[in-house]
Amino acid sequence: RACLEIFDCVRAAGSCDSLLAVEALFRKAVAALQSGEFATADSQCRELLRFCPAHAPGLHLLGIVQRELGRPLEAERLMRRSIELDPSNPEYRSNLGRLLGGMGRHADGIVELEKALALAPAFRPARLALARLANEAGRFDLAEQHARTLIARDRCDHESWSALGTALYGRHLFAQARLAFETAVRLKPSYGAAHYQLAVVLAEDDHAEMALEHVEHAARFGVAHRELELTRARALMKLDRYAEAECVLDALVQAAPDDVTCQFLLAQLRHVRGDVDFASALRLAAERPGAPQATRAMYADVMRRCGAFDIAERVLRDLIAQHGPSPGLVSSLSTVLHDQGRGVDAVELARHALQARPEDPVIAENFVAAMLSQGHAQEALPVIERFRLAMPLDQRWITYRIDAGRQLREWLADDWGDVERLVQVYDLPPPAGYVDQDEFLGALTVALERRHRQRLHPLDQSMRQGTQTSRGLLVDSDPTIKAFLDALSEPIARYQAAIGHDPDHPLCARNLTPARPIGCWSVRLKRGGFHVNH
Repeated sequence: RACLEIFDCVRAAGSCDSLLAVEALFRKAVAALQSGEFATADSQCRELLRFCPAHAPGLHLLGIVQRELGRPLEAERLMRRSIELDPSNPEYRSNLGRLLGGMGRHADGIVELEKALALAPAFRPARLALARLANEAGRFDLAEQHARTLIARDRCDHESWSALGTALYGRHLFAQARLAFETAVRLKPSYGAAHYQLAVVLAEDDHAEMALEHVEHAARFGVAHRELELTRARALMKLDRYAEAECVLDALVQAAPDDVTCQFLLAQLRHVRGDVDFASALRLAAERPGAPQATRAMYADVMRRCGAFDIAERVLRDLIAQHGPSPGLVSSLSTVLHDQGRGVDAVELARHALQARPEDPVIAENFVAAMLSQGHAQEALPVIERFRLAMPLDQRWITYRIDAGRQLREWLADDWGDVERLVQVYDLPPPAGYVDQDEFLGALTVALERRHRQRLHPLDQSMRQGTQTSRGLLVDSDPTIKAFLDALSEPIARYQAAIGHDPDHPLCARNLTPARPIGCWSVRLKRGGFHVNH
């Protein structure tokens, strides 16, 4: 096909030598591109186009070269011109879609990839690129659809299994995502990207030892980005290997002081370990001249979480003075004042922030919390109902609705928050092997105390003045802990039977199938310890 296009280009000149020259230049350009000699490929393509300016393959090839040279806008122009000349070529549209996706124009990229598939439904590169780009765009249902189509055609397509895993992880279907990534690495053991993604899922699901194994596999097979090291640090923290995790995070922060995710994790690690100046790296990054707003805002948030409200307020007021009263900053300041008990000032700021950005769920929640704390349930109610309608299963908005109903003396508060009906107490019988409950609880206490390796509370949890196990207990192998978890099944089943099903009640409406635990950890409060509202 390419030869025919070349022939049409030079036929008018009637020169066989010209035809041979164009063919030779095209082949040389392709070879140079494949060898990574982009400057050579660029010059070869341009020489070809001097002979034949309307040569679609040459134009498209030059577009690919421009992409490799970091000139995306020129690449887009050339690729679109090649499509004008040959609109039925699915490869051209596929390459354009990938280019646009790489430029952050996800919607445009998806459109081009869908056009490529309309031309050639069996064209695997376009469908795989579409699944991956849909994942990047957060359109996980679309990504899953195309990944499953590819897998149905070839059950051994490891890249499609990996794309499916990413889609399932995006939908919080962690067990299914893990299975997909495990399939990908089983099909291709040297697939580093899938090892990394599997490590992320395993770390998220508290299988920290296994996560570290796949981090090592990913590194061995060429994965070397920051996110891999961040996953390594998360897994090490779950295993209470704080010194090793600190080395990893410190290196990441040194290389990129404005990486707020790494900065937060490093501050959290040092805080739970009991370091006095736990946020020193973040403070230095935030206080240096020209520090980005996001870095300084993160420092303010960390200070709020550890109870240093005066520092958090000062940083936020400085940011507002310098950058203006953006809704996010104003809402954050409102939260700091609210936490200090300065409700009147918090309400005023929260109201301004919501007026400026009414669809932001974080700003809306800060507004509702401030309003309810000051008894302004009537003003909070429309916001609560709007977000509860959009997120009917989100327990926060259900709880805010109950709080508003209680203040407004509505029947709803008595029904939805019926403590006598919804709060039940069950005695756990001692598991087999224990004489009585006291012996069992004594053994459980010893097992849990061994797992409390922290000295202070995590910064991203609701607890204050206490400690928490670093990872969940559902994967713990200790027989006493497992016996405790097993003992919960029977009373939970009895509770479900007692409360029944009610489609008009936000809790009982979901009482449809046997419950299963999805999270479990141990908290130990010190004297005066408590939880903030959550």
